[in-house]
Amino acid sequence: MRHPSGQLALLNPPAAPDREAPATPLHPLLLPFAALDSDDRNKVQQAIEMSGCEVQYGDYGSVCIAIGDSPWAGGYLYAAGSFVSGELVEHPRGGRDIGLAHRVRIGVDLRERHYRWIAPYESSAPVDGRGQRGRLTGFAEDGSNPAATLPAKDFGGWIWQPAQCLDRPQDGPGCRRRSFFSVRLSIAALQEDLFAKRTPPWPPADLNRILVHLEVLAPGDGKPVLDSNSADAAPPFSLNDLAPLLLPGESLRIRRIGNTAAGDIITLDGLESAEKPELRWLGWLVRRLSSGSDIAPITASETIATPLAGYEMTLSGDARVVHRGLGSVATHIAWFVAAMLLAILLAWLAIEAGIVSRITVLTHRAASVSKTVKAANGLADFDLGDLRGADELGVLATCLSDLLRRVQEDVEREHIRAEQEKDMWHAVGHEIMSPLQSLLALHPRDDDPSTRYIKRMQQAVRVLYDNASPSEAIRATAFQVCAIDIDRFLGNIAVNAPRAGIELVEFTSEREPVMVRADEYSLEDVVTHILHNAQRYRTPGTPITIRLQASGSLVTVSIHNHGPPIADGLIDKIFEYGVSDLQDADGSGGHRGQGLFVAKTYVAKMGGTIAVQNLAGGVSFVLHLPRARDAANA
Repeated sequence: MRHPSGQLALLNPPAAPDREAPATPLHPLLLPFAALDSDDRNKVQQAIEMSGCEVQYGDYGSVCIAIGDSPWAGGYLYAAGSFVSGELVEHPRGGRDIGLAHRVRIGVDLRERHYRWIAPYESSAPVDGRGQRGRLTGFAEDGSNPAATLPAKDFGGWIWQPAQCLDRPQDGPGCRRRSFFSVRLSIAALQEDLFAKRTPPWPPADLNRILVHLEVLAPGDGKPVLDSNSADAAPPFSLNDLAPLLLPGESLRIRRIGNTAAGDIITLDGLESAEKPELRWLGWLVRRLSSGSDIAPITASETIATPLAGYEMTLSGDARVVHRGLGSVATHIAWFVAAMLLAILLAWLAIEAGIVSRITVLTHRAASVSKTVKAANGLADFDLGDLRGADELGVLATCLSDLLRRVQEDVEREHIRAEQEKDMWHAVGHEIMSPLQSLLALHPRDDDPSTRYIKRMQQAVRVLYDNASPSEAIRATAFQVCAIDIDRFLGNIAVNAPRAGIELVEFTSEREPVMVRADEYSLEDVVTHILHNAQRYRTPGTPITIRLQASGSLVTVSIHNHGPPIADGLIDKIFEYGVSDLQDADGSGGHRGQGLFVAKTYVAKMGGTIAVQNLAGGVSFVLHLPRARDAANA
């Protein structure tokens, strides 16, 4: 409201606050400016556009009828506006017929007085690329030929037309241009009031009863280019236009400061919204919640200063009106909330039935894999046929079902292979045990070296006879541990090593008995496997040395060869079953990675440990065995 357009509305309040006055016929508006410089197009156009006093018409037409807010500006009435026409036709000075040129006709009715002027366009500048500019010469229109009379002395008007066409980029036939005019009228009745009193009343009390009619006429007797009484007139901004902006329960009161007799110039109330249906229980709940609240009306005030007076605007709002409408609003929103909750519930049910429940079933069945995979029948009971489908979960269930079916087939094949291997071991053991028993009868003496090797062969067959795989047989071997002289035992192995194809085995003896707790045949297998391993990797012509050292409760046996070191990636794995760098792809090369696994397993069963380490120039296997006296004490 501090903008000139808002001040214009304050200075020209509507006659009735509940209805808008008709836009036509026009009457002067009181401007928030002292006067208009009607000779300067830019100033006049800026002033009327900022104040918003123009009445708009179709085809880019507009008219502003106004007076200044200062009585000492001369009591002039201003008329300004725009219209669209072809190129302006001027009236030559001294011409007898003004109907051949563009002209402006203005009529003013005031206090039973009638003023009429007609002003033809007279060019004051040659037509050039910048457009046209000329004066509107006013003649009093009293029925006689205006051209035969003298121009009105106090009539001043100008008209401007640019060179640019309104609806086409270039000049040519049919080019329409928008012209702007400005007229200043001297009204005798208003000037008489100014000179009659020392402090004249301003604005005039009968300002709303001054009627003005303005027409812009083209050459000839055709229809006016612009008529201020046209039915398509759109009035300027008024205080009544604020009413639709107020919410229910809001009230706007405007009064002029210092004029208590006049009272409020306008009071506007927000339109009450139509009663909307509400749910009874929801309306009761809203009223129940808001019944205990006693909210005072909210009020805000602003003071607007204008050139003539100050205006106080008071905006108040009653929250109780808002409470009365909450039931309807809550009912209206409740349907949307209920629909959203129903949609969420349906979506949840669809997800639960179509995805979550199937995921739960798949999770439970997948969790049972660890329990069923070790069963006798493998994965035969793992069925995912009911979870198959076209969605992602169905595809996952299909792939998992196919994968588990292949796993089940592999498990069944493994069972069949194990049974075949077990049958094979039984057959081999049966066929080997009979010849060995016959050989043992040919060598009945215990001190015969052949008897020793025959018994070792029998023990090896018995170890593998009742097992499905060599690794299981080796782990399940039962030992007969007794006290043996490890010094004499290692000496015999070093002496008999050439018979097993291992040359240059040197043993450093302690020259005294060293007793350990071990199984003689199993310990011989351990040392033999280590010697065979050292034989494969030693440098040709170098010896394999065996050293014995008794210290405290442990006996240490070191077997060292000269040769390449063990690779770093293999040194921690050589005691595992099946690990050998000489193993063929099909396992047919004779090196199955079993010897060192047997050595580690047997030593552990005898209560000892075995380790390997790379030394300068070779590799050393170190066995730690408990002494016989410590084992007995334990």
